[in-house]
Amino acid sequence: MPKIPLPQAFSWEKALTPTENIDSIARMNAKTLRLALAVSFLASAACFAANPQMGTWKLDDAKSKLAPGMGKSTTVIYTQKGDKIQVAVDGVDKNGKPTHGVWVGKWDGKAYKATGNLPWDSAAYRVVNDYSNNITTMKNGKVAWTGTITVSKDGKSRTVTIHGTDANGKKFMSKAVYDKA
Repeated sequence: MPKIPLPQAFSWEKALTPTENIDSIARMNAKTLRLALAVSFLASAACFAANPQMGTWKLDDAKSKLAPGMGKSTTVIYTQKGDKIQVAVDGVDKNGKPTHGVWVGKWDGKAYKATGNLPWDSAAYRVVNDYSNNITTMKNGKVAWTGTITVSKDGKSRTVTIHGTDANGKKFMSKAVYDKA
């Protein structure tokens, strides 16, 4: 009569011995690493995609109350550029001549230079919450104006309220309302 091999008894000691399961542990670590990287990538992508400030904004003259004697930004475009934000601004100055400027920086409260022919040459943005930023613009290191940019909860409009002092030393307040394009 042939001998039938009996199954070996299960041994916890063997199951838990690293040398017995080194391939299994390596595969599990690799899978865990890949999963962690995928989750991190998706989470960071969701954070940038969910920022309601991003996109193209067009000035709604009828809803805005702009300070007299000042220019206006008619189109503002926010885009993600790596770990920074780019803000492209088109408009007209107080004489009706076209203006264009680009600011690239972080929303960390530090001033970053702008290029173009805007009435300011640097700006500092600081995040207040998911829908609001504070902004301070400067010309030659002096504050030109400060303000708050707030996007509506539905993400369809944004209001920019600014306070400053003009070239003649007169204080002003301006409210610009933009619609998402």
